[in-house]
Amino acid sequence: MFNLIQKLSDKLFIPFITAGDPLPEVSIELAKSLQKAGASALELGVAYSDPLADGPVIQRASKRALANEMNILKAIELGGKMKKSGVDIPIILFTYYNPVLQLNKEYFFALLRENHIDGLLVPDLPFEESAQLQQECKKNNVTYISLVAPTSESRLKKITEQAEGFVYCVSSLGVTGVRNEFDSAVYSFIRTVKELSSVPVAVGFGISSREQVIKMNEMCDGVVVGSALVRKIEELQNQLVCQDTRERAVQTFEEYAKTFSGLYSLK
Repeated sequence: MFNLIQKLSDKLFIPFITAGDPLPEVSIELAKSLQKAGASALELGVAYSDPLADGPVIQRASKRALANEMNILKAIELGGKMKKSGVDIPIILFTYYNPVLQLNKEYFFALLRENHIDGLLVPDLPFEESAQLQQECKKNNVTYISLVAPTSESRLKKITEQAEGFVYCVSSLGVTGVRNEFDSAVYSFIRTVKELSSVPVAVGFGISSREQVIKMNEMCDGVVVGSALVRKIEELQNQLVCQDTRERAVQTFEEYAKTFSGLYSLK
């Protein structure tokens, strides 16, 4: 899925945004700005009314998107519009399992193909119950992204053995959200996942500063950044919604996003 023909020093920067927050057309501009900011891929979140893994920042983003009548169908189509507008990095659909079932799997994967969605991440589907969906992904040339949280080494081996694209390594138990620091045990966990995995390992759930990015990049292949970016969108919401101030707000967001990528200034 990923074009890994790049310098060995390059690290993955995988941002997350909620489709339709604060407006669908703004999501397209934000995706383009993230690509310019150095994103390796984009996680496009589907707004959901009963989230399992999302903290308060992303819950509020989902609420804003749902107010715009966003749903899984419109989110997938929005991903297709992003591709047509010039976004050529992989787009990973981040969705809970129930909306997939409601759409009907055959129709769901037809939509993914039609809109050139590259990957799928389903945070509430346990590894032990994911085999059928993984097979459907392979049949439809969609990369299934595996989440791993602290667990037994034997289970980590099973998850990493079938992993594709990259392994999404959860840095802390609980929901997503900005964190100032991480439990020291998380570092040994990340190192274990890195040793077991044959695909890149990216760490997410709480990455909120350049210092954290640098520290995580010392032991893995990159970071996933969600709540920090979504919080910035929330701060810029009024300017993003207004056409007169949108361009400048998108530029501000792009500069902030560079904090987490290889394009940030070391000054």
